Amino acid sequence: MGAVGSMTGLRPSRCDRVVALGAHCDDIAIGAGATLAAICLARPGVRVDALVLSGGGTDREQEERAALAAFCPDADLRLTVLKIPDGRLPAHWDEAKNALEDLRAQTEPDLILAPWKGDAHQDHRGLARLVPTAFRGHLALGYEIVKWDGDLGRPSVYQPITPELAETKVTLLQQHYPSQRHRPWYDREAFLGLARIRGIECGARYAEAFHADKLTVDLAGG
Repeated sequence: MGAVGSMTGLRPSRCDRVVALGAHCDDIAIGAGATLAAICLARPGVRVDALVLSGGGTDREQEERAALAAFCPDADLRLTVLKIPDGRLPAHWDEAKNALEDLRAQTEPDLILAPWKGDAHQDHRGLARLVPTAFRGHLALGYEIVKWDGDLGRPSVYQPITPELAETKVTLLQQHYPSQRHRPWYDREAFLGLARIRGIECGARYAEAFHADKLTVDLAGG
């Protein structure tokens, strides 16, 4: 436990294995790219198991592979990209569920990064609801993705990030996902603006924010 800005922070004793989940290519990078990069920079060789439900076999998969390799330097990155159609996760529930169960059989993660249950996009929300059915008792943090729907909530967990890392995140997002540059919300101001707001909320310059359904603390130190 230690001070983070003006807030008290909890630091996990270990973070050697991370699971990162996304409904679409770019979800992980947008929602938790700086957090992933911070973990990988601090822990060379950390294992990152990433699963993305859609985009397999397309140019978007190649974008995702290059992007996550950049966001996870010196990590043992293992990425799987499925071919579930965008916007159709409810109709492919079994396939998504089986993919999570297969991933669960391969790793015992210290941390899971995934969408949060209040996300307005049905694919994001559906994946978030599947997480606890495969990973029970694990620390799972739900990331946020700014969008037209106006579904940003009140997160309770913050990862402060340096200005340098915030800039790196924006640069990598623009560099590795050219297919998304036409979207009106996909720009520097949106990404840095949200990070600045979350930084204000936790006493830092910039931060990524997450939702946590359940966690335990050991205040006795046993």
